[in-house]
Amino acid sequence: MTFEFTEEQVMIRDMVREFTKKEVEPRDKWMDENGFDYELHQKLTQAGLMGIHLAEKYGGGGGDAVTSIIVIHEIAKGSASEALFLDANWLAADLILYHGTEAQKDKYLPQAAQGKIFAFGLTESSAGSDAAGIKSTVVPADDGGWILNGGKAWITNSGVADYYIILAKTDPTAGAKGISAFIVPKDAEGLTIGKFEDKMGMRGSATCELSFDNIHLPAEALLGAQGMGFKMAMEALDGARISIGAIAAGLAEHAMTIAKNYANERVAFGKPIGKFEGIQFKFADMSAEIRAMELLTYDTARMKVAGKRHTLEAAQTKLFSATRCTQICLECQQVLGGNGYSKEYHLERFVRDSKLLEIGEGTNEILRMLIGGTILAQK
Repeated sequence: MTFEFTEEQVMIRDMVREFTKKEVEPRDKWMDENGFDYELHQKLTQAGLMGIHLAEKYGGGGGDAVTSIIVIHEIAKGSASEALFLDANWLAADLILYHGTEAQKDKYLPQAAQGKIFAFGLTESSAGSDAAGIKSTVVPADDGGWILNGGKAWITNSGVADYYIILAKTDPTAGAKGISAFIVPKDAEGLTIGKFEDKMGMRGSATCELSFDNIHLPAEALLGAQGMGFKMAMEALDGARISIGAIAAGLAEHAMTIAKNYANERVAFGKPIGKFEGIQFKFADMSAEIRAMELLTYDTARMKVAGKRHTLEAAQTKLFSATRCTQICLECQQVLGGNGYSKEYHLERFVRDSKLLEIGEGTNEILRMLIGGTILAQK
């Protein structure tokens, strides 16, 4: 299985690779210590990357799902946090792209291309893996609009987002089929944004709790058909899991590059440690696993572009890539020995960042249940 990018995609890849080296990688440590980087976000916008996969009529770059994965993959080689920011932004904005009315697309997608930030609000403090168990509610208002109450937790891009795509129950008696999606602006009266979470890793991405107190929304805030929100969210997560594969591959490659340079320079017992079998075996395994991550990721992205169902493949991509990325970061840290434990060499940060990939957008355990159940049900 090999992949050939179009000439335009190769140009985009090379441009993003250069942008990452110049603008993203030097800021990763700063983001780990200080949080979301507004200046870097402006540079992403100026480079045309915020809407790279949106149609040109919306001010985008006219790319597709493979194009967006190329961007996330390359950005992740400099900063997993920044790649996660893009993943979460597109997860939310793309719900409008795929399910919005023409009026909603015309209103919001040009703003997305111009750098407005979007956040996807599904998880709640008592509803993580059990996403259908959310408690937030929306009821009809007397004027034909909607009234939103409840709250969300662990929402990536919250606190910096301009718009939130919020999933809430319009029919609490209907389970997953009673969940609908709504577009909520950051300045909505009754929206309270909590403090930024003090996270272990991915500290360059903003994460807060949200609280909704009788937020009045206009009728046109409903995104997609009423009662279809959960189905829309699950389809969106299929795409986001491909992005996690790209982040994992990029982060793992970044870690291996640092470890490789160290192994070629660090001398022990009279020769570079990269000359020892014990070290060489690590790089043999890591390089094969990174290639497998890339193949899974781009193969699944191409399925998405072709309009093929890819729920199983996206879950497999995320599960394999996330688990192997964490182990690769740990192995690279081991190559550096004591230096790997120092912040000076960055790998301790990569270890912290990698763990989220095994939790967000479907934990390893949930994905194994999904994959195993699907495989066993096949005839």
